[in-house]
Amino acid sequence: MAADAPVPELATTAAACAERLLDADRVLLASHIDADGLTSAGVASTALERASLPFETVFEKQLDAESIAGIAEHGYDTVLFTDFGSGQLDIIAEHEAAGDFTPVIADHHQPADAETEYHLNPLLEGIDGASEMSGAGAAYVLARALAAESDAHDNRDLAALAVVGAVGDMQAKSGALHGANAAIVADGVEAGVLEETKDLAVYGKQTRPLPKLLEYASDVRIPGITNDERGAVSFLSDLDVACREDGNWKRWVDLTDDERQSVASALVQHAVKRGVPAFKIDRLVGTTYILREEAVGTELRDASEFSTLLNATARYERADVGLAVCLGDRGEALERARELLRNHRRNLSEGIEWVEQRGVEQEDNLQWFDAGDEIRETIVGIIAGMSMGADGVSRNRPIIAFARKNDEETKVSGRGTGSLVSEGLDLSVVMKEASQKAGGDGGGHDVAAGATIPAGTEETFIEHADRIVGEQLE
Repeated sequence: MAADAPVPELATTAAACAERLLDADRVLLASHIDADGLTSAGVASTALERASLPFETVFEKQLDAESIAGIAEHGYDTVLFTDFGSGQLDIIAEHEAAGDFTPVIADHHQPADAETEYHLNPLLEGIDGASEMSGAGAAYVLARALAAESDAHDNRDLAALAVVGAVGDMQAKSGALHGANAAIVADGVEAGVLEETKDLAVYGKQTRPLPKLLEYASDVRIPGITNDERGAVSFLSDLDVACREDGNWKRWVDLTDDERQSVASALVQHAVKRGVPAFKIDRLVGTTYILREEAVGTELRDASEFSTLLNATARYERADVGLAVCLGDRGEALERARELLRNHRRNLSEGIEWVEQRGVEQEDNLQWFDAGDEIRETIVGIIAGMSMGADGVSRNRPIIAFARKNDEETKVSGRGTGSLVSEGLDLSVVMKEASQKAGGDGGGHDVAAGATIPAGTEETFIEHADRIVGEQLE
């Protein structure tokens, strides 16, 4: 088993977790609701079904004492937690000690100070859970172990969903997946479900018409093209490439390899002429992960677009739709997901515009805004991240966003950049410590994290967060 394991360091723990699940009469699968959580649930539920294990799936937006108590009330002897559970291990351990259920955890977040026997987490073996393995990756390692222990389908095909989860969890550092994630990619390539290629590193290559593809490509801002519809159209019209067909703009996937090379080269030349720094121009090309069994020209063909589609279902309390898409529903569920994505994009656009109009508050070491009821608490973090680099919003310091969760609670979201993380920023620590000072709790990853605090304690949170960020970046 260990020699054939996708991540050998986790093989022994994964086998023990798989054996515990196979000993259960039935399993309650509890998962997070973002793209990584949905793909984790997709991987785990497929593996459980193939192993002929009866199970039920529940989703939680946030795992806390109340939601864990609710999970216990389902009356299952065995509960499989995916993409969360490690950070709440102290609460889970209390339920285990009380005999409520036996937990099996497949997660990648920072563990709380407690122990349980069946705990699959890359951090426990020295593997970075923020950049080398996602929750879906942990679920995939468990799925492979389940297959090995039960002589079921080998589950290598589930590597495609695991990669979607990793990409959705922003683990593609410097344009590619690394570490244990790369081993999972290799599994998917070998299984014939994934293709790994070097390509233009912009979002929407499968679905967006070429002018919109370039206009909205904001990771590397190119003067005269980024956020400039006329400029993008003019740039494409001047190329010796057939960018239209029957009067309609082609998509990136409609171009031949030579045509793509011509457009990419011209884009680089344009960026150089407009003074874009070389290190930013290098980011125009990255690794693209293609799901070979999905239809060309759909959101599901590209891991980045697939993860965005899933995020749109999660942010609007339709995790059931996202899971159905993960499990292969290409009819009603996919259409509903696309509808939610259109609504999601509209809300993001309006949210970014709101931030640009209102501006952000600047502290010594961070910047922040309080959206109140103006921005949905499930998307305020995405808007915060997308706002970095916009007018009046710096990319050189982390951004904190508040949004009203209910009358008693405020949602806090923090976003940083890869360069800030390399300088010492760890927003998971910032969120956890500052929220606890304000009477709440939080956590997450170094580059993106969240918290919930009592309404009215925002100033206390900012005071402590600013101090902690300053200490980290000194």
